[in-house]
Amino acid sequence: MKSFMFPLFWRIFISIWLAMAVTVVASNLATRYLLDRERQAVERQVGLHEIAREALNLRNRENRGEMWRFLRSEGERLDLHLMLIEKEEGHRGLPRNIRERIQSGWYPNKPALINLEEGYQLVAWPRMGGDGWLDPRLFRFLEFALAFVLISLACWWIARLVSKPLKHMESTAQAIAAGDTRLRVPQRIARRRDEVGQLATAFNAMTDRLCQLLERQNHLLRDISHDLRTPLARQRVAIELASDTGADPAMMASILRQNERLETMTGQILTLYRVSENGDAMEREPVQPLELINRVLQDAADFAAQRGVDCQLDATDASRAVSVRGDAGLLQRAFDNVLQNALDHTPSGKSVRVSVSAPDGSLQVDIADDGPGAPEELLQHLFEPFFRADKSRGGKGWGLGLAIARDIVAAHGGTITARNRPEGGLEVNIRLPVERVS
Repeated sequence: MKSFMFPLFWRIFISIWLAMAVTVVASNLATRYLLDRERQAVERQVGLHEIAREALNLRNRENRGEMWRFLRSEGERLDLHLMLIEKEEGHRGLPRNIRERIQSGWYPNKPALINLEEGYQLVAWPRMGGDGWLDPRLFRFLEFALAFVLISLACWWIARLVSKPLKHMESTAQAIAAGDTRLRVPQRIARRRDEVGQLATAFNAMTDRLCQLLERQNHLLRDISHDLRTPLARQRVAIELASDTGADPAMMASILRQNERLETMTGQILTLYRVSENGDAMEREPVQPLELINRVLQDAADFAAQRGVDCQLDATDASRAVSVRGDAGLLQRAFDNVLQNALDHTPSGKSVRVSVSAPDGSLQVDIADDGPGAPEELLQHLFEPFFRADKSRGGKGWGLGLAIARDIVAAHGGTITARNRPEGGLEVNIRLPVERVS
């Protein structure tokens, strides 16, 4: 049975609508509560009718000064402002905020009006700061404050509802891209009955499918490579026997070269598989990287001389004293693959420069050539298996050397990148963590 789905659109819509509704209700309740308190405070004042009658008697005796003094003294006693006005004159003599309260229909509680039969009114309101009297602006401020708080809480909840699972999926995707293919979006997110849950479910299904395809590809390459090694070895023996029996030497030499190329490619595929699958389980020991690089340069000296390419090494004093922890054979293979790539694409008469330094507690190896470089949009793909850039940097290999170097460096906790040099040529940068300084 298909579970009920509550779309994210309606979740957001209903949440905002409820927040606004609660804001209106809460502000009305708070305003009514404050107005009730104000009304009660004014109504607690007793004897206002008798005071109004006494003030009117003083006025009728044409003793207005005595009337004002009487109202002022009684007002001070009751903490009220008291004014005796004629109904025909209206409320023009009252303060503006009192007139607004009397004339406005917004405030259910107005200043107290004591009507007398002779056409007079006594107006009573608390003194500024007196008990129970509230400024009209307080109600507007209260409504705005409640609206701000409640709607802010609703927006925070909505933002968290949407952003938190998406952020989790982003971090999961980055971890998978970095090589941890075991990670998946948690089921508590995938079980959500909205678009986020559907996205998480589709993401997990896509990741499962891609991991299956990658695993099948790796197994296929491994099986083919293993199956090819035996017939290639037998073919090589047959070629050598045929050469000894007087077969055409040129043709046998050509067949032998092709056989050697196939054996080399097979060995590279197996190395790539071994590093990518078992990099974490390889044996590690302290290695002097500068010694490995010197060994690589010595091995490549004959090939460089044959191509007319000059190899130069520049190592800082700090780099001579550092060591890294790893597999010496694999690290030498990585340096050799990068150097071989540089020699293959450097024209005769040019040079390849190897720079070794130890900045910021790490080892950095830069191998730069004077070749044609690579298109900028293809630099990020140079380390992918079987990838070859344009024809200017292709021809001899199968696109496995840099891929093997990348996996070896990554297995040692390092990084490898490539960039085009401003003066021309390609530079490959290898950075490895340092174990200790001698």
